[in-house]
Amino acid sequence: MPQTTALIKQAANQCQSRGVRFTPIRRKVLELIAHSGGGLKAYDLLDQLSTEHAAARPPTVYRALDFLIEQGLVHRIESQNAYVACACPEHTHGFQLLICRVCGYVEELHLDDIGSQLATKAADKGFQVERQTIELQGLCARCQSAAE
Repeated sequence: MPQTTALIKQAANQCQSRGVRFTPIRRKVLELIAHSGGGLKAYDLLDQLSTEHAAARPPTVYRALDFLIEQGLVHRIESQNAYVACACPEHTHGFQLLICRVCGYVEELHLDDIGSQLATKAADKGFQVERQTIELQGLCARCQSAAE
């Protein structure tokens, strides 16, 4: 939980410095995602959010998610249609996600050279990259140990 508190504080500071509003709903959505430890789907967020905000509806959640993604505070796990808190939102470069297929643990990597290599290769082919999603699925160390 202390990591979640630090992440929320950093997000609030980042939003303030950018002049964007970090509303209570946006804050709560980020808290729920950060506290989950793995990927969280939008409707799971809605279920949890509606316990405190009875008026919460799908557009509320999706608008909050769009904002958090735009600010670099949350990443979308494309393969699972789920969301995970960005481990270091101050990092503005590409990222890669390690996703455990057993427990759902997600870890963020920042291997910038991979992103630039892909963009260079794409440009060589006349293709302009607008967005990259690199997800590596497998077993985390804990699940590997449990399987032995």
